[in-house]
Parts: sequence; structure tokens; C-alpha cells
Amino acid sequence: MFSPDRKKQKDQSTMEATTQQNIIAQGTKIVGDIASQGPFRIDGTIEGNVKTSGKIVVGKSGYIKGTLQGENADFEGKFSGKLILSGTLSLKSTAHIEGEVHINKLAVEPGATFNATCSMKGTVKSLSNEAVKAQPIQAESVQSK
Repeated sequence: MFSPDRKKQKDQSTMEATTQQNIIAQGTKIVGDIASQGPFRIDGTIEGNVKTSGKIVVGKSGYIKGTLQGENADFEGKFSGKLILSGTLSLKSTAHIEGEVHINKLAVEPGATFNATCSMKGTVKSLSNEAVKAQPIQAESVQSK
């Protein structure tokens, strides 16, 4: 009844539940906020805030309107709002992104629409003013005889 095997079994099922992918199917519309530890596959519509530590995949029919926070995201569908990722945003050729984007890395396939203000985290190397100053160009005049 209280054997250690049952406890191990319960721990394993809890661990498996957090690694399973959450799916919002095509034709499903959710209005509200979603928070999860696991990855997401979105083929439906979400109007609200999505926060996850897992990967987000938005299929061709997927649409998110609101705020999306996560680690990495792959988009084939549409997004409108504020997108905050600690990792990479990958845009497939059918992706359509509008709004404000804060990411670490960006990968864009030809054909994707990216109409957003984008801020990329990472190291920024500043240029010294000395190297930027333009040197005056001296023109030589040529006289014809």
C-alpha cells in the first residue's frame, strides 16, 4: 500500500506531464491568459497573454494576439502584440509578425513578414568617436592646356 514503487510511479507521471506538449488545435479560440512549464503547439487562436519556459510553435493557422513570453519560438502563423524571448525567434516563409519584439537571436526565411520594432539582447560593441570621424577629401584640380 505504501510501497516506494508507487511513489516513484507518481513522480514519473508528474515529470512526464511537464514535458508533454500543450496543443491548441485549429478551430479553437482562447480568450485569456495561459501559463505553462511545457512547450506549446498553437494551431488555433489565442487572445491574451501566454507565458511558458518551453518552446512555442505556431502553425500556419495559428494566431496569437497579446503578449508572448518564452524561450524559443517558431512561427508559421501570425502574431500581433509584444513578443519577449530569451532565445531564438524563427520565422518561416508564411509567418506574419506585427508589434514589439525583444529577442536574443532572429532567423527569418524569405517571404516572412516582419513589421515590428525589434530589440536584440546581447553584446553591443561601441565604436569610438575617433574611428567614426570622416577624413576630409582633397580634390586636385586638373588644368587643360
